[in-house]
Amino acid sequence: MPSTAAAAAAANQPDELIRRLRSGDGAVKLKALRELKNQIIGNRTKKLSYIKLGTVPDVVGVLASSVSIDPDPGSGSSLIVESAAIIGSFACGVDAGVKAVLEAGAFPHLFRILSNPNEKVVDTTARSLRMIFQSRLAPKYDFSKNENADCLFSLLNSDNENVTGLGASIITHSCKTIADQKILSSAGVLQRLITLLNGSLYQREASLEALTAMLSSNSAVISNFVDLDNGRALSSLINLMEDKSPRTRLLAITCLIVIGRTCSSYLQDIELKNKLILILVELLEEPDRVGDEVPFALANLIVDREDLQRLAFEANALDKLCNFLQRETLQPKRFEGLLLAIAELCSRLESCRSKFFSLKVLNLVINSLKHDAADVRTVACICLRNVTRSVKKLSAGYFMNEMVVDPLIQLLHDSSNSVQVAALSVISNIVVDFANRKSIFLRCGGIKELVRLSQSMDPTLRLNAVLALKNFVFLADNSSKECVLAELTVSTLVSLICDPEPKVQEQALAFVRNILESGIDSIEPVFTEDGIIINAVGRQVRNALDLNVCLEGIYALGNVATGNELHKEAVMHQILEPQVNGPSQSVLMNFLQGNNSQLRVGAIWCLINLTYPDGPGTSSRIARLRDAGVIGQLKKLADDPCLDAKFRVKTALAQCANNNSCAK
Repeated sequence: MPSTAAAAAAANQPDELIRRLRSGDGAVKLKALRELKNQIIGNRTKKLSYIKLGTVPDVVGVLASSVSIDPDPGSGSSLIVESAAIIGSFACGVDAGVKAVLEAGAFPHLFRILSNPNEKVVDTTARSLRMIFQSRLAPKYDFSKNENADCLFSLLNSDNENVTGLGASIITHSCKTIADQKILSSAGVLQRLITLLNGSLYQREASLEALTAMLSSNSAVISNFVDLDNGRALSSLINLMEDKSPRTRLLAITCLIVIGRTCSSYLQDIELKNKLILILVELLEEPDRVGDEVPFALANLIVDREDLQRLAFEANALDKLCNFLQRETLQPKRFEGLLLAIAELCSRLESCRSKFFSLKVLNLVINSLKHDAADVRTVACICLRNVTRSVKKLSAGYFMNEMVVDPLIQLLHDSSNSVQVAALSVISNIVVDFANRKSIFLRCGGIKELVRLSQSMDPTLRLNAVLALKNFVFLADNSSKECVLAELTVSTLVSLICDPEPKVQEQALAFVRNILESGIDSIEPVFTEDGIIINAVGRQVRNALDLNVCLEGIYALGNVATGNELHKEAVMHQILEPQVNGPSQSVLMNFLQGNNSQLRVGAIWCLINLTYPDGPGTSSRIARLRDAGVIGQLKKLADDPCLDAKFRVKTALAQCANNNSCAK
């Protein structure tokens, strides 16, 4: 006969436990539920195991059958409490669990139970629903439906703190659009959430999260919030920055950041800005979830804000972030946040970049390019992109070495597109390399990989690859340019110039422009294969609707016009042709007569190069330009409101006059 311990162990085996969940005896089911709950709470492996065994529908079945009858205060309510708690546990932090719970139809049963008179039943159910709503897989709550709005208000107005917390969680999860924010604000939800800030810690933190969702990027709702109670709502939020709970302090700051990023006028006080930064820097020390989220909040606060970056730098935020970065055991989320905060601190201020290099963490950031987590690899690239903006270090060729280049090139094969794009953004910086050590990048196979990605089906990858190629050939020697063109091929370059994406077209034309900036020898490649490159450039100048495409194209033609007579004549052919789908006059005249000063300046530069004195064909070109009305139009621009255009016109007309070709 088996021992008591052996019998207990057998009863706890998954198959046996599931069999007992299906029993018709309420007491047997209740005991099985409690044993299951004890096994899965806090144990992700056990949860996944039971999910795979199909246990969730059985638990939801117990819940449904218990709700369908009018439960007595005893075992019926206990069955509801235990099954609801298990459903919440399955959904807690496990997407597979949320999916299983939703597919098993638990949602409507749980909402129906919220009206149960038993407070313990309601408490447990509200907590379970909140766990579901913390997942991105939870269904979006439609606030536009009257019955849903009424249900939400009943939750927020409940005396039960778990129920009010659930209401706030629903807002946090589902309030994602301006329409949602407007509906909730018009319905008076802001006032109720502000009242809940005075409730329990649980209610306060849930309300802060909901407020952040309602205020995010919506200036109208923010104005309503700030005006509430004559500004006391905003004051309450500011006061919560000093709450004894670290999470409350962080959530209050997060809400203030949302307000400040949308309506900066409400957070102009320098003392408040300083306090925001100092508290965030202090909260970096916090363990667990708060400490993980703080660097992201700091990064969000200072992004694109040089004044706040300077305040953070003065508060020694960079030192502290880098010190944390060097700790041995960092969870991926915190590591990612620290790198992102460092990246934002170094995005604009050279003083921050100098300090970063002095703190000796560059190698650590480079090593993190090989991190297992794709998000960490992406942010490591963003961090490198920002620190490699240092002109001083670029001028010294600081980044053009195998230690930096090799791992970046490896990332161009990463399975994540985000990582590839981020790696390309770093490469675009380091290949500028004023020290002209570009051969290292060639030797490491970087150009081959950039050319490969320039033909990607993903337009973002294609764009960033062409941008990196453009930067590589900037100020490169002719030998390096020849290597790039040989790898890229004429046909690929032409396809990029004519790419469906205007931004790719722009960068491809800028690439051509950079190729052409090394004297007459660098011009010859655009005339290979019957001049299909210069013809493609000319077509884009005449056909493109995008300003930047036209601008890069006219400057590329202007560079060709610095060449020999053959080159200049080719440019004349391109710019004197009529614009497609436009007036019958030439594209050059359209640019000179247009309202865009940048195009006028680009066209005038082209004319300056075409009319440069002493060329054997200069007089003939000037005569043709005069016959086309170009010289007359230049004279009309002598008082151009754009000073750059006015100055260039003076040069062009002087050159024409010196050739004795400008008849009245």
